[in-house]
Amino acid sequence: MSILLSGDFHAGISNELSYITKKSLLRQYTDEQYASINYHIILGDAGFLWHQNKLTDIYNYKALSLRPFPILCVLGNHEPVYGRPDLPEIDIGIGEKVVLVSEKNPFIAYLKRGKVYQIDNKKFLVLGGALSIDKEYRIPYVSWWENEYWSEKEKTDLFDLLKTDNNFDYVLAHTGPIRINTIVFSGEQFLYNPKFYDEVSSLNEKIDGRITCKQWFCGHWHKDKYYYDKNFKKGYQFLYYSTALLTNDAIIIKSNLV
Repeated sequence: MSILLSGDFHAGISNELSYITKKSLLRQYTDEQYASINYHIILGDAGFLWHQNKLTDIYNYKALSLRPFPILCVLGNHEPVYGRPDLPEIDIGIGEKVVLVSEKNPFIAYLKRGKVYQIDNKKFLVLGGALSIDKEYRIPYVSWWENEYWSEKEKTDLFDLLKTDNNFDYVLAHTGPIRINTIVFSGEQFLYNPKFYDEVSSLNEKIDGRITCKQWFCGHWHKDKYYYDKNFKKGYQFLYYSTALLTNDAIIIKSNLV
């Protein structure tokens, strides 16, 4: 059993679909590794259900349906699902309910923010959300919603949970804790990026100080980076061009930049 993880998808607008097609995954991983995948987790900004993007969704669904495993998405920042309170929540046997986007061919659902899931005998704390820095560009058909950021109730509920349940195998987030973002990206062109002044990354910092886990997985930054914090004794893996295969005894990272 294994879990595939990948970074932002954006409905494939920047050719992200090519990183996760059946053909691409079989090029990256062995036949045995591919056959072992039970779930694919997108680490935010999956971008399904964009307004006036139905034909693109149909195209993406056709390509993704060639793979036999379901897709679970972490909430990113300006996800269309934020504006779809009509979507049903269903129980698929991984603990908390998920928000259903597509029931079959392929199965696609969003994991709920601030909840704990048991997936393939691994315990995940799921976070999500981040600052949308592109609001000023007035992109056609793109909307933003207040619930891109956590509500006060969501934050209160999570910190109440962490008082009695704070040991996890992995964290699934969109952006990382603010100290990690700064360490990993401040030496690059991101130095003055407003992503560093993100309320969600500050929230993630508070959460990180209250939990134990082996590793965080994040997207958002459109970079592939890894950092191990010796003080916190945790790894932080950011994915975009690369995918990760989380097995029972290892994490295998494969890059599409070859």
